[in-house]
Amino acid sequence: MTRKLPIIAVATAPGKAGVGVIRISGQNLKSLSRALFQKNLSPRQANLLTLYDQHGHAIDQLIAIYFAGPASFTGEDVLELQCHGGPQLLELVMRRCLELGKEEGLVIAEPGEFTLRAYLNNKIDLAQAEAIADLIDAQSEAAVLGATRSLQGAFSDDINNLIEEITQLRILVESTLDFPEEEIEFLENTQARQRLAAVNEKLKILLAGTKQGKILRDGIQLVLAGAPNVGKSSLLNRLAGEEVAIVTPIAGTTRDRVKESITIEGVPMHIIDTAGLRETSDLVEAKGIERSWEAIRLADLVIFLTDPQAASEEDDLKTQILKELPPKCAVLEVINRADLLQGSFKTAPSDVLLISAKTGAGINDLKQKILEVAGWDSHQEGAFLARRRHLDCIERAAVHIEKSEQFAANGNNSLELFAEELSLAQKHLGEITGKLLPDDLLGKIFSQFCIGK
Repeated sequence: MTRKLPIIAVATAPGKAGVGVIRISGQNLKSLSRALFQKNLSPRQANLLTLYDQHGHAIDQLIAIYFAGPASFTGEDVLELQCHGGPQLLELVMRRCLELGKEEGLVIAEPGEFTLRAYLNNKIDLAQAEAIADLIDAQSEAAVLGATRSLQGAFSDDINNLIEEITQLRILVESTLDFPEEEIEFLENTQARQRLAAVNEKLKILLAGTKQGKILRDGIQLVLAGAPNVGKSSLLNRLAGEEVAIVTPIAGTTRDRVKESITIEGVPMHIIDTAGLRETSDLVEAKGIERSWEAIRLADLVIFLTDPQAASEEDDLKTQILKELPPKCAVLEVINRADLLQGSFKTAPSDVLLISAKTGAGINDLKQKILEVAGWDSHQEGAFLARRRHLDCIERAAVHIEKSEQFAANGNNSLELFAEELSLAQKHLGEITGKLLPDDLLGKIFSQFCIGK
């Protein structure tokens, strides 16, 4: 899965900074550290040293810290160089390290290779490895806290505890397979059905938490849709808190998608303002409308914005939008320009929100409704970050647990099927932490990490 050669990479972001960090990892870095600094470095001690080029000229005065494996991030020897943060300077330091590490086979790391080595050396599991990338990419304070909980093992602990309960149940079931005449007695004496029901209940709680974690990590893809000139761009500006879209009284001003990312109660929202949906002979506007439909087909939530004096054709437009929605995508109907309704503000249908993008009336209610419809539970504590693949694995495991409950209820020599469904559920849960993950998928996951991590 990974090269045995020592690897090197810049671990800090590109650009100028006060400090830049270069990280090296390998099976034995003592000889390389001696070649770089003409001395042995004591583990876990900061050393102020000067690195020289091949002509004896100083490249930089830096801090070097040596971590002896397995007591390091990767489980191998790790050498961390804290240099001044100029891009050209870091390039010179990298080049000198590669020159002196040539005999040891020092090579530039692939994306995510440091974290991959930590995973392969059992320093972290796969869910924790993914949490490192998620922590770097976190878009809100809540996402940072959620990624930290995942990195600390909160999510993995829940998964491993479920796997252990299923394992114990499998041991009981499979030890009885050779005695089919005792099947019913086994189910009664071991309380297998009750234990399975407890597993199923815990799995449902974990599934709910994972859905929340996915929302927290990926955010909500929110599309503003409707006829021209109903205030979609004004609503985007109101939600964003600044003028990110051009607003004019002229219908069709927005001709292409305008994207803006915000957070509502710590939940990332990726809002897309689309071109007004209508028949048009304008080629540019028609292209924008085509892209509007593409955005609707990929949305997590569509806000269908209408005018107070909505024409009957807007009902046809809503019907057309409903036909284009992806599975599980909801539509939230919102009437804009409530400030023009005068005394009729309180008479709107219960499933329709009234707002004014101009004055801000109803915007806070709209934000809460967005979170509610998207499935976010603002009262949930201890949230962790999760990915689409985590959710898929848990959903598949839940299907097999439900099937195993059916076989347990049937009796009648169904014990082998009961055991098989438990095994399949265990397999899918094991894929989350990487215990039972194909090598090709593992490589794909780590290829999405940044260089130096």
